Amino acid sequence: MSVEFRPRKLGEYAHILRKRKWLILLPTIVIGLAIAYVIFRLPDMYESVTLIVVKPSTLPNSVVPTITEETLTRELTSISQVVTSRSSLQPLMEKYDLYKEERQRGEPMELIIDAMRKQIKVEVNTSRNDITNGFNITYRGRDPKSTQAVAAELASKYIDEQTKGTINAGTSAKQFIEEQVRQAKEELDTIDTQRLTYLQQNMNNLPSQSQALVGRLTALHEGQKAMISELGRSRDLGAAYRSQLADITKSYDQEIAMAAENTTDPKTTMAWANLANRRSELEAELQNLLTQYKEKHPDIVAKKLQLESAKRDQDQMIADWKARIEERRQKLVQLSDPRLLTLKTQIAMVDSDMIRQQKLLNETNQQIAELDARINAIPNAEVGLEAIDREYQTRKLNYDNLLSQQQKIVVGADAAKDQQGSGIQVVDPANLPERPVAPKRFMLTLGGFGLGIALGLLLALAFELRRLLTIQTAVDAKHYTGLPVLASIPELLTAAEARAIPRRQKVAMAVAIAIAFVSAPALAFVLRLTHVFEKFLL
Repeated sequence: MSVEFRPRKLGEYAHILRKRKWLILLPTIVIGLAIAYVIFRLPDMYESVTLIVVKPSTLPNSVVPTITEETLTRELTSISQVVTSRSSLQPLMEKYDLYKEERQRGEPMELIIDAMRKQIKVEVNTSRNDITNGFNITYRGRDPKSTQAVAAELASKYIDEQTKGTINAGTSAKQFIEEQVRQAKEELDTIDTQRLTYLQQNMNNLPSQSQALVGRLTALHEGQKAMISELGRSRDLGAAYRSQLADITKSYDQEIAMAAENTTDPKTTMAWANLANRRSELEAELQNLLTQYKEKHPDIVAKKLQLESAKRDQDQMIADWKARIEERRQKLVQLSDPRLLTLKTQIAMVDSDMIRQQKLLNETNQQIAELDARINAIPNAEVGLEAIDREYQTRKLNYDNLLSQQQKIVVGADAAKDQQGSGIQVVDPANLPERPVAPKRFMLTLGGFGLGIALGLLLALAFELRRLLTIQTAVDAKHYTGLPVLASIPELLTAAEARAIPRRQKVAMAVAIAIAFVSAPALAFVLRLTHVFEKFLL
């Protein structure tokens, strides 16, 4: 049995199209007419274009540099953000009563401003070959005169903003270079003061004083050696005293511990032995009573009390013994060894002497470091002075360059203020459009009918898809089963059924036409309500 889809012939597809012709025609008519109605109700859009170009400077390029195309492009991009802002476009909208319907519908002003912004285009000029640094400003509107006026005002705004930006940039540059010149002058004065201060600070670091400084340094080194030797001897003596003190302290602590341990242990006394015997007898008697009576019997309770009393007596003997040991140890600690006091006194004297010697050594080291620094600074004084002179010359050159730049910037700012520098100007004023440029009604209408045909074909395919995938004819049976068809039985209808089929077809046709008559205005209303086709006005 074959499961491959049976390809249909063109005649079969034509038969399907004839069979479903109304399913295709009605959506085509409904959608096409609705879209055509909406398209023809759209307002005409007119386009006005104005050309602006770079105006060359009346001053030499060495005084005021010419604006390059790249610089102008950046400026126009920045200017466009200002010109197309809400604060700039809303007054134009109110002045020429633009987007009246949208405002009456209560649409948000931001959306209306955004729609107007999309109608403004700034592009590099490609229409005139004789102009290489020009820009076209294009505006689309619904009224020819207001479109021309808005395009002219936009060009004027671009020129005004560029002029204002040039003047502001010149003023800012002028203030900036003045600040740079002031800072450079301060740095130059600082270097000059630093040079004078350096000369004053190095008056003692002259080559004539080197011999005396070397002699003083030699004497200080000799004294430093003697102090280091004396300090080493003091440290050795202190270490010996501390070692003796540690040995005596350890021996003394051992004597205290041994004396404390000589206290009689209570566990070796007769009293402890009597208590231990008494406790053993009580425990034996308690065990005997437990075999005869219950836990709460008075004799058992009394015996337990006697046993606990014997335990407390033993614990008290241990506690008294430990207290006597601690008391004796404290008394021995209070009896200090005279050798310890003597050694501690000697250690304190040695430490005091070491502190004094270390202080003298630190002072000597500081004097040696100061002399070394002075001696080493003698050959460096001239090098340092040369470094200061080089830095002074560098700062002076930078200051002179800034003064030259300041002069050019001041001239450029004054030229921009007097409109003698480079700028932009209108070459082709905004034209009055004679015919609309949008919407393309014919093309959009054809597209609407094409969309309707596509939807109708999809509906026809949806209705016929099940029949195309199932056995409907003898050819289908032969293809899918692989068996020859011996006979076929046609569909048998009664006279009533034969008469009912045309009636049902006519009723279905009438209902479809009624739905089409209702759907076309409804679809047109929805399309106008959603403003879908207004996007084609851009």
